[in-house]
Amino acid sequence: MTQVKPCPHPQSQHTLHPEDRVVIVRRTIRAPAALLFTTFSRAEHLKRWFGPGSYPVTHAEVDFRVGGAFKMIMTGPDGVLGPPFGGTYLEIVPDERIVYENGFLAEGSERMIVTVTFTPRGEDTEVVVHTRFLTDQSYKLHVEMGFAMGTGMGLDQLAVYAPTLLP
Repeated sequence: MTQVKPCPHPQSQHTLHPEDRVVIVRRTIRAPAALLFTTFSRAEHLKRWFGPGSYPVTHAEVDFRVGGAFKMIMTGPDGVLGPPFGGTYLEIVPDERIVYENGFLAEGSERMIVTVTFTPRGEDTEVVVHTRFLTDQSYKLHVEMGFAMGTGMGLDQLAVYAPTLLP
């Protein structure tokens, strides 16, 4: 059985699984699964919530279909564009699950596999972002850079943004 290493701040709602090179971040958001699914599938929505706090996505291209690609660029608080990142959609189950490979777009960059699930919980939806890094080095580097916290910040922003889309 894999040993789960809890995060140092329990309120941040993430767990680290170093033996499996996995980071899991979860949030319960007051919005229906279908709406949250849509916020992951369209560039205009991703630009409103994706990314950690002061590093918003300022460029997004999305071809949301199995085999389709996406590309995003974040801009730092100093106005400098970050490196482009993106990948390919591997599985899409409407309103339930999105699986994609992701990473920086520079040649030779390591990839990760991300599975996002949407589970209805009454009027809320639990969103779980499960990221599996393909190498120990990539896992360690991303964890040290604050990957779990950054992913959580994005989901926190989604929790604020999604309700504004409700009728």
